[in-house]
Amino acid sequence: MKTYLVGGAVRDKLLNLPAQEQDWVVVGGTPEALLAQGYQAVGKDFPVFLHPDTHEEYALARTERKTGTGYYGFDTRFSPDVTLEQDLLRRDLTINAIAQDVATGTLIDPYGGHKDLDAKILRHVSPAFVEDPLRVLRVARFAARFAAMKFSVAKETIELMRTISASGELSTLTPERVWRESQLALCSDAPQVYLEVLRECGALKVILPEVDALFGVPQPERWHPEIDTGMHMLMVMTQAARISPDPVIRFGALMHDLGKGTTPQSEWPRHIGHEARGVPLVKAVCERWRVPNEYRELALMCAEHHGKLHTVFEMRTSTLLNFLEQLDALRRPQRFDQFLRACEADSRGRTGFEDRDYPQATFLKAARDLITSIKPDPTKIANHSGKQIAEDLRQQRIAVLEQFKRTH
Repeated sequence: MKTYLVGGAVRDKLLNLPAQEQDWVVVGGTPEALLAQGYQAVGKDFPVFLHPDTHEEYALARTERKTGTGYYGFDTRFSPDVTLEQDLLRRDLTINAIAQDVATGTLIDPYGGHKDLDAKILRHVSPAFVEDPLRVLRVARFAARFAAMKFSVAKETIELMRTISASGELSTLTPERVWRESQLALCSDAPQVYLEVLRECGALKVILPEVDALFGVPQPERWHPEIDTGMHMLMVMTQAARISPDPVIRFGALMHDLGKGTTPQSEWPRHIGHEARGVPLVKAVCERWRVPNEYRELALMCAEHHGKLHTVFEMRTSTLLNFLEQLDALRRPQRFDQFLRACEADSRGRTGFEDRDYPQATFLKAARDLITSIKPDPTKIANHSGKQIAEDLRQQRIAVLEQFKRTH
């Protein structure tokens, strides 16, 4: 029985990246042998074992064959006679199919993963790549993760991804698997690359048609020198990644302009009312992917209100206060700040605007901070109704905001 370090841990070590969790494969072993050594079995359809001391995952070498049943639709065979090469063959990319002998430190690389790492190529291991549609999303995610290192997807792998996208298999993926890959991509240094690769292979129109519909839709050149709404969205995602590592902000930025994809062509390049039209589209995406509430709430806020923030300097004082109340800026300060960051990404996600300041966000945040300190007059609380107290507080806030506007 021999143990090998496999997958991402080996890949990242070769790329001089920080070590993350380690996965191990055991060749020539049996469940009984591992249990006898104190390993703990976890899982049912896909049994793995936790090391008695490190609690890292150890899996018996296995082969897989697509059947439509079992573990995510695969017939998985665990056996002491499965070789390391057979186990590595079932993996998605060559750079993830490198193993390291625990005892000697020797690399086992039967499919040229080390060479592809040096060439910065994401390449499938075998034609069996097409058997798991999730690999389309995984490759796009790896492209986003390693974008700063200039990795690209091999042409032949893109072709297989197109085959999968055209087959209808992507629609069989569970919402949880789609969201997990997409959420990980949002956390990468270049989430826009995830979308670019999915679009290149035809997958974006399947898993995220609301975003795919933005490409080819023009906007007024005066405000959007890049013109194309899809290109604007990619630029917004680039800026969102520059502004914050928070995936919630990045998701809100991704969802903010969906309504423009439904503007009738007769109204192009204007998009009057796209904010309201975007709200049900965001709801549809979040329901389809089962997006967590934190992401959903900010995305809906960005879709409905981003246009208002851009015009905040022109607002009347009462409208400014109404806007802060709509955003629940006093009770939900963290979400309010996330909204401002997502809108900043929207503003900077335009040709020539990438490094410009976004004073609207600074202005509105200062206005929020100012009225936060204003409390009801204690001398009036005893003699006023709740409605009267609320109106008095509102008038105090309007007076303070009016003075604030004069000096800003």
